[in-house]
Amino acid sequence: MKEFTNKGSPVLELRGVSCRRPGAPAPAISGVTLRVERGEWLCLAGRNGSGKSTLIRLMAGLLSPSEGDIFVGGERFAGEDGDRLRSRIGVLFSEPDDQFIGQTVADDIAFGLENLCLSREEMDGRIDRVAGMLGIGRLLGRHPSTLSGGQKQLAALAAVLAMEPDILLLDEPGSMLDDRSREMLRSAVARLHATGRYTIVQATHDPEDMLAAGRLAMMSGGRLLAAGRPEALLADEKLAAEYRLETPFVLAFCREMARLGFGIGDHLDERKAVEALWAYASRTS
Repeated sequence: MKEFTNKGSPVLELRGVSCRRPGAPAPAISGVTLRVERGEWLCLAGRNGSGKSTLIRLMAGLLSPSEGDIFVGGERFAGEDGDRLRSRIGVLFSEPDDQFIGQTVADDIAFGLENLCLSREEMDGRIDRVAGMLGIGRLLGRHPSTLSGGQKQLAALAAVLAMEPDILLLDEPGSMLDDRSREMLRSAVARLHATGRYTIVQATHDPEDMLAAGRLAMMSGGRLLAAGRPEALLADEKLAAEYRLETPFVLAFCREMARLGFGIGDHLDERKAVEALWAYASRTS
C-alpha cells in the first residue's frame, strides 16, 4: 500500500478505523489510517460504493467507528469530547435542499446561529460576512426554492460557514449541479482554501475538483489504497481505469492529439497544453 500520511501535527486523524453497518456482509470502511494536515485540501475518490461518503460521515461524527479511533486536533473524537469537538466541523452534502429550513436564505443561515444563542448583532454580522465571502449578498432575501442549483449549494455552504468551523467536510457537493454551477462552487471552495483558515476534505467524482486540491486519496472496497499529488494519480492510465476516474479534459485532449499524430505530450494545465501545441506547430511549420 502506498504511503498517504504527511509529516506534522494533523488537525484530523483516523487510526485503524473500521465501520460495519448492521446486517452488512462486509465493513463499509476497513482499517483506514489517515492524517489530514491543518489547511490541507484533500479529495477522496473512488467508484460508487468505495466508502467515500461513509468516511466523510465518520469524520463528521455522524457515524461511530466499530473499530479504531478518530482524533480532532489531537483529541479523541468521542463521548463528551466529541460533542465539543463537533463544533469545529462543518458538513456540506450533495443535495442542498436537504439542508434548508428557513423561508429566506438569511433565515436559513441564521437558524444555526440562533441555536448558539448569539445576539442579533452578532448573527447579522456573521450572515453579512459569509454572504460576502461567497458573493451571495443579493440572495439573502430570496426563498431557497427560487435559487439555481449552484446558488442553493452556495447558500447551504454559507449556513455551514456561519457556524465558524475550521474543518469543512464536503460530500460530493457538485454531483447534482451542471458544469457552470460546479465551476462556481469549485471557485468558492478554492477561495476558502486560499484564506488558510479551513481544512477541507472533499469526496468527489469530478477530476477538476481533484486537480484543484493539494492531495488525492483513492478508495476501493472501504479501504484507502493510494494517495499523492492529483496530477500524478490522474495521469496514471492504469490507475484511472481501475478506479473509473474520468480523464481531465485537457489531458484527454492531449492524448487525442497524440492519437491523431500530433505529439504534444501529456498536460493537465490548459496553459501548458496550449504552449506545447504552439511549440509543436512551430517545429513542423
